[in-house]
Amino acid sequence: MPRVESFERNVDKYEAWFDRNRAAYESELEALRALLPKSGEGLEVGVGTGRFAASLGVRIGVDPSHAMGKLAMERGIEVRYGVGENLPCEDSSFDFILLVTTICFLDDVPVALGEAYRVLTSGGYILVGFIDRESSLGKIYEGRKQDSEFYRDATFLSVNEVVHHLKQAGFRDFVFRQTIFQNPKEMKETNPVRSGYGEGSFVVVRAKKPFKH
Repeated sequence: MPRVESFERNVDKYEAWFDRNRAAYESELEALRALLPKSGEGLEVGVGTGRFAASLGVRIGVDPSHAMGKLAMERGIEVRYGVGENLPCEDSSFDFILLVTTICFLDDVPVALGEAYRVLTSGGYILVGFIDRESSLGKIYEGRKQDSEFYRDATFLSVNEVVHHLKQAGFRDFVFRQTIFQNPKEMKETNPVRSGYGEGSFVVVRAKKPFKH
């Protein structure tokens, strides 16, 4: 079952996090922009309220939550209701796909990444943005899961685990960016975006669907 109930009930709390932690949100956006393709048709899987898609110029999103999808549509996103494990999209129909803080809520990560691979064009990119389980913030979230309406249902992953799943799905050519080097509650301004991973709590992995030979 998609882990949607807490999001259906707590849209206001979800939105309030972004307003309360704007420096962290903007840092995450900059890390995604650093690896975002400059052109092409994009899809966000787990689009939520459209905060990332709208800011990054992605026009189409998939999400199981109707309450969140309503807000995303108000932000100009074409919302298709569904889950990452069964995308309501045709084969080879998108040039890039975003999953932003979504991978930890998937019921079946390998199936969902296989679906992303299916709907990407050859040479297309997937960008996975997530809180690294092995980072300082990841350890805090993991330790406080039961106190969070959202994260109690989450399965946090390490960078190596995400890369493993992407490789198993057929993706290649990995590039990494990282940001958020302090607790978001303490951030007064945006954090820098750096290459690699292992220091920042928010990591973006970009990988490519190889061209057919």
